[in-house]
Amino acid sequence: MISRRLFLAAVLGAALLAGCAAPGERQGDDLPAIVFVHGNGDTAALWHTTIWRFESNGYDRRLLHAIDFANPLARADDAAAQENRSSAAQQREELAAKVAEVKRVTGRAKVALVGNSRGGNAIRNYLKNGGGAAHVSHAVLSGTPNHGVRAADDGLGNEFNGRGPFLTQLNAGANEVVEGVKFLTLRSDTNDKYAQPDGRFLGQPGKPTNVSYEGPALKGAENVVLPGLDHREVAFHPRAFAEMYRFIAGRAPRQLDMAPEATIILNGKLSGYANRGPTNLPLAGAQLEVFEVSASSGERIARVHAKTIGSDGLWGPLNARPEAYYEFVITAQGYPVTHIYRSPFARSSEFVHLRPAASAPAGQSSTVSITRPRGYLGHGRDTFTIDGKVPPGVNEGVPGVSFATLKLDDPPSRAVVAVFNKERITVRNWPAAHAVIAEFHD
Repeated sequence: MISRRLFLAAVLGAALLAGCAAPGERQGDDLPAIVFVHGNGDTAALWHTTIWRFESNGYDRRLLHAIDFANPLARADDAAAQENRSSAAQQREELAAKVAEVKRVTGRAKVALVGNSRGGNAIRNYLKNGGGAAHVSHAVLSGTPNHGVRAADDGLGNEFNGRGPFLTQLNAGANEVVEGVKFLTLRSDTNDKYAQPDGRFLGQPGKPTNVSYEGPALKGAENVVLPGLDHREVAFHPRAFAEMYRFIAGRAPRQLDMAPEATIILNGKLSGYANRGPTNLPLAGAQLEVFEVSASSGERIARVHAKTIGSDGLWGPLNARPEAYYEFVITAQGYPVTHIYRSPFARSSEFVHLRPAASAPAGQSSTVSITRPRGYLGHGRDTFTIDGKVPPGVNEGVPGVSFATLKLDDPPSRAVVAVFNKERITVRNWPAAHAVIAEFHD
């Protein structure tokens, strides 16, 4: 096991911003630490490409942190206890503890908070009801349903109901922001499935949601529209990063690409599911193996790492090769053997979090799935194929799913190519009892 401090020291490479500061530009010791806050059911892993972009523009890696909420799914009714689900108050307290920790380890007087979707709810709740304004300089809310996913008289206890007590109190007053904290909201124009006037993408076609496309915007904030981006992309797309960086650093980023590193160390947590919902709790006792695989065939070249997961959940560290493709194999009681294939990692990261598949796809056929955690799959907008075919189950219209599976009729094991736009991963198909996933960085 490697400590966070040693890990950060080992991978530290980026210098602080240098040169003469323009008006409003912050440099060096003036830059706040940042805490990235994930959304409903997610993990800190979604932020690793955003963190890479901050690093590539000179932001000190030691200032870049991300929280993993223990139970990331919201309750159906915020006031009613629900096993392995969290209330708004529980997330507020977890975030408060994380901010205190980051201030302590970085020595910064204040932090910036950057959230996606439900993560923005936790940020707003902490700032308004948890004393967070004394500790936070900037708040960036990306795709946060600030006025609800729907606003209705039924289900008022739900955290995402714009007429419920949670959002009503957050939005009370002439301004919807908290004094002393700079606010930025990032939203789509019409492409966010959770900011739609019609309930079609919530399974209620033709029923008004009483929420508009402008739902994520806040009175008193700087509100920026990112046309064409979906609910997740408004947090994780390069265009979203550019707005975050400008807002926090006070200048436009020098580059949107991720500058490659020659030496790469990877680490992360391995977690699982409870009561059919994802958690970020350690899956102790699980076995992880990592293989370097051929980029063209997916065949294994060498086993480069193996570990039994302990109580901290950490699966690494792994000294990775910058050009290498990897297969992560998770074996855990109660789960199918899960093969996660990844394309090369541009930089070091301690947020390469892993979960096995909750269950194997039904049937006797082998299957291959693709997942795009930092955005959805959009027909007509994106190219996404498995074995040259568009997988079924991806909705038309506003992009709304990030995971798709194709059944294969032929037996294992052969090369199967998965494509998302410019990213290409070759996997092997395994027997039906296994889950095979190609996970894209983009």
